[in-house]
Amino acid sequence: MIVGAHVCGTEGDVSDDDAGTPPGRHEPGAGASASGDGLRRRRRRRLGWTGVGVAALAVAAVGAGWAVYTKLNGNITADEAAAAELARYEKERPTALVRGAQNVLVIGSDTRSGDANARYGRDDGTERSDTTILLHLSAGRDSATAVSLPRDLMVDVPGCRRPDGQRSQPVFAQFNYAYEVGGSACSVRTVEKLTGIRVDHHVVVDFQGFEKMVDALDGVEVCLREPVDDEAARLELPAGRVTLDGEQALGYVRARKSLGDGSDTDRMERQQHFLGALVNKVQSNDVLLNPVKLYPVLDAATSSLTTDPDLASLRGLYDLVRGLRDIPTERVQFLTVPRESYAGDANRDQLVEPDAEKLFTRLRTDEPVAVAAGTGSQAPDDAGKPTGSGDSPEPTFSGNTAAEDICE
Repeated sequence: MIVGAHVCGTEGDVSDDDAGTPPGRHEPGAGASASGDGLRRRRRRRLGWTGVGVAALAVAAVGAGWAVYTKLNGNITADEAAAAELARYEKERPTALVRGAQNVLVIGSDTRSGDANARYGRDDGTERSDTTILLHLSAGRDSATAVSLPRDLMVDVPGCRRPDGQRSQPVFAQFNYAYEVGGSACSVRTVEKLTGIRVDHHVVVDFQGFEKMVDALDGVEVCLREPVDDEAARLELPAGRVTLDGEQALGYVRARKSLGDGSDTDRMERQQHFLGALVNKVQSNDVLLNPVKLYPVLDAATSSLTTDPDLASLRGLYDLVRGLRDIPTERVQFLTVPRESYAGDANRDQLVEPDAEKLFTRLRTDEPVAVAAGTGSQAPDDAGKPTGSGDSPEPTFSGNTAAEDICE
């Protein structure tokens, strides 16, 4: 309305020469003159309608914007139960040490509930964390470090509230058991107990949500060192650069038997490379600055998210990520927590100390974390260990950045 009033009130006002002239009474020939009254009246009518049109478009845009905001805002599910459970244990949770730094626990759920997720397997009424990443955002928003936590890592899982309201007993078990027994709150408390790092926010995304987000981006390009033919993962892909759609991307990040050496180590590295490619796609495709491209991505992302209440709104998400688009891709880093085969079961993992504590300390205190690609000579159990000297004050961990291209 302001735009419309402005247009009509400047260009369309009656001039001093026209003041007091009765409508329809002009000097002969005036309407044909370039400066005649007829032309001025037509200009006033055109500008008047232009003002009304602009005003109408402005109102429509505001209305559409509010409708879009309301829809996207309503897509996000607030994890109120987890918030209540975490509040119950507030006194035992770590204290945040650096103002402005943020730690977000991103949980990929393997739930099969719902029609869309059921096609990935039988719904037995349980769900575990298929993938879990602790994302550290520096206080100055000049770096982002994503640390993969193996689902088979042996950890102390605290007593947690079960879905039926009963409470479990503390147990030493593999990490993904925490999500199965007590959902996101139990996962958060387990990570905090393991790392001493305060988890500020958590996000849970399921299979369907992951697929939809990749499709909304028109696929993500990855590099395959060799062809893939995996019926179980629904993948049949050539070697080289390949753009994966949502279903293919899900199979790619979850497959174990047909890609690499079949280990969870190899799978996590593949997930990290994919996330790096995803970051590149978002930045290079101007998604964040193009409403036409951004809306379907936001719609797909928000409709698949369950977050803590503080993040369960567009404003909450915006406040968290508004500075992330300025982080250079070489400062978006991925690594796996230092670990090795568990002494009691070679199919499980345990932390490598003091390497893991060095990593956790740097994240707690918001100190830079350096990563470098492995030499290729490391055994799977060595992945994630610092590659520098053990006494180095700034160890370099085995990992990669979003700027790396494994095809080159």
